[in-house]
Amino acid sequence: MYPTRILRAHHGPKPNVTGFDVNKFAHAAGQPRYDPWERAEAWRYTGTFSRWNRLKGAFPGLGIATVAFAVYLGYEQMFLKEEHHGEAHGEGHH
Repeated sequence: MYPTRILRAHHGPKPNVTGFDVNKFAHAAGQPRYDPWERAEAWRYTGTFSRWNRLKGAFPGLGIATVAFAVYLGYEQMFLKEEHHGEAHGEGHH
């Protein structure tokens, strides 16, 4: 740390020359009563661009792929079983 910072910290923060305090101004202003951009920004959150539609469009083939995978797993379980009857395998092999 520089020695000037140590000396400045000892004396406290630098005084504001203009007398303008941004924190007091922001507190006095509060929340705006009217947002002039509200109408211009409303389209972003309605219709095609609503949160649900954006989420739904994020994975376009997920539904079809899930159903196809489930059908394949069912087919594999039902029809593609390997049947071991002990023929040509020997006694110790499972």
